[in-house]
Amino acid sequence: MSSTLLDSSERLREILNRLSVMSVEDYYNPYRMFEWPEALPDEAWWMSPELMTTFDTDELSTLSESQKYALSRYESVNFYSLNVHGIRELLIEVTRRIHTTDFATPSEFFHHFIGEENEHMWFFAQFCLRYGGKIYKQPRGGAETVPPSSAESLLVFARILIFEELVDHFNSKMAKDERLHDTIRAINRIHHQDESRHIAFGRELVRLLFADFCENATTAERAEVHDYIRRYLDYSFESLFNPQVYRDAGLEDPLGVRRRLLESPRRTQFQRDVFRKTSSYLQKIGMISDEYESGKVANSPA
Repeated sequence: MSSTLLDSSERLREILNRLSVMSVEDYYNPYRMFEWPEALPDEAWWMSPELMTTFDTDELSTLSESQKYALSRYESVNFYSLNVHGIRELLIEVTRRIHTTDFATPSEFFHHFIGEENEHMWFFAQFCLRYGGKIYKQPRGGAETVPPSSAESLLVFARILIFEELVDHFNSKMAKDERLHDTIRAINRIHHQDESRHIAFGRELVRLLFADFCENATTAERAEVHDYIRRYLDYSFESLFNPQVYRDAGLEDPLGVRRRLLESPRRTQFQRDVFRKTSSYLQKIGMISDEYESGKVANSPA
């Protein structure tokens, strides 16, 4: 990457200055903000039903009301577990780059970014451990080394952007869902508030990194990046479908449940809805083609 690329972007500087000011003005103490009740009600939604993996599928019709509530509990814990793992990865990668030559310009904002993400990881972990008794394991795959090496930082920040946009899709909807407990709504509302800034930054950073990569990339190298992003989108979406969740909710044949849900007619539209804004932006800057919107899905990275 050109060491002067980010330094020379006036648009990036304007975005960074604006977002840094917002980070300071919107700062809150997460350790004092949230009320953590001893327990959350079992016979209630812990995730908006429309966001659950079983919504509008044949699988849903086989479940009792109590099983639906139980599934919402475990899908909720899985979702926040994915946040914990995703934040851990982005903290590692951003920390590796802070105050390096290539990333001197965004380093000041990186301090806000790292601080906020660390606090997000804390309150997501708190939720999982308090109300689920565990953090689900990170799904395998998704972050393998990808050639060409010149695309490493590009793909790191593209992964971060995809992760943030996926969780923000859920956050923005659950923050407003009055069927959910106040604690659940508060967690999603606060995360959405912060992620809006992170996504604005991430989009501009990915655009600049991709433009820089394309200056010297071969057609084959660009195709490799395109294919990787496609696979990572699928991997990220499929991580919502955790067979351990179905097992914990008491569903028989959890691996079969996962397979049937991923093969169901609803999967394509669900995935398109989750990544509607993401895929539109990635198409706009040329990282993926419009084939992704057609619902054709590739194999997840392994």
